[in-house]
Amino acid sequence: MNGTHRRDPDDAVRAWRGLADTSVLLDGFHAIKHALRFGAGIPSVLTSDRAAVLALADELAPDVKDALDTLLVQVPDNTLRALVPRLHPTGVAALAVRPSRRANLEALARMPRSAPVVVLDDPRNLGNAGAVIRLAAGFGATGVVTTGTLDPWHPTVVRGGAGLHFATAVERMDVGALPPGPVFALDAEGEDIRGLKLPDGAVLAFGSERSGLSERLRARADHLVSLPMRPQVSSYNLATSVGMTLFHWSADRPPGAEA
Repeated sequence: MNGTHRRDPDDAVRAWRGLADTSVLLDGFHAIKHALRFGAGIPSVLTSDRAAVLALADELAPDVKDALDTLLVQVPDNTLRALVPRLHPTGVAALAVRPSRRANLEALARMPRSAPVVVLDDPRNLGNAGAVIRLAAGFGATGVVTTGTLDPWHPTVVRGGAGLHFATAVERMDVGALPPGPVFALDAEGEDIRGLKLPDGAVLAFGSERSGLSERLRARADHLVSLPMRPQVSSYNLATSVGMTLFHWSADRPPGAEA
């Protein structure tokens, strides 16, 4: 559109305030870039420097520049910071429509699957959850499920996921309602993962950072699996464990294969 029909800044701010409580905040250029690439519905994008954001798109993500040009509205810097107090250094923020729970559950339940589902059993750290979603999207996992109280769509999780919630199915579920498929649960006493082949339809379960696998998840597991670890080292970071496990799964796939 090249700005021919740009929205009025005051209208854009009013629309933002009306949508903020029911939308997902995408804070920063990279989150918006990923969300646009994976089909997120984005009704509003605000910045205090339109030219700088479009120049960044031209440099780093020309594939989304036209979409940004259509959506982007410039507002005063103090107005933007009042709406987004922890504004990303790239100086742009957007609101996106959260995918429906029904659509996510259908994607997670669909069989056969071409890639595993990652389950975080009662995670406690919002940043860790975001990092796992970013990893899962990068490996083409079918989705990420959390059990317990943590909301995987919390703004801090979305920030850590860099907009890649829209590249995979992300939902909170009860242990008793996990997606179908054999459950491979990570546990220090399990069988060494290097001797196993993880099927595409696997459900890969990881315990919480504090207490490991819950008894309910352990009882649900078909296999207990361990990662190689030097003696006297107690554990890996949660996202590191997920990354190692997904890499092991992906290593059995032919080069260039996509989930």
